[in-house]
Amino acid sequence: MNIRPLLEALDLQEDAARALADDLRAQIDDLQTRLREAETHLEHLTITRKTVTGLADRLPASPPELPEHPDYPRILAAFNAATDPLRAKEVCQALRHELLPKNIEGTRAKLKRLVKLGILTEADTGWFARRQ
Repeated sequence: MNIRPLLEALDLQEDAARALADDLRAQIDDLQTRLREAETHLEHLTITRKTVTGLADRLPASPPELPEHPDYPRILAAFNAATDPLRAKEVCQALRHELLPKNIEGTRAKLKRLVKLGILTEADTGWFARRQ
């Protein structure tokens, strides 16, 4: 039996296996490079997160947005001008609303909403003041 064809077939298979191994090594090198880059990016993101959260306590809190009604800026202007806490009736007068129960109650509801937003405080029942 002639083993030369068998050896040539083995040579072909060895060459193919060697080429495949070389190709896989190149892919592994590329993947290792990409993995290192991804890990470095993750480290940078972690550092950025720590920096931002560390600085967040030092940033001034943004004031809450006022509801969309023309009375709210006028109410705040009345409190900015006042030196003492105000009642809903006094705010109603500052807004130049008629002193009707429905207007006073509507103003009281707006004042309570500003308390919930953290803009005003209810110093005592029915007495409202600007939050310090």
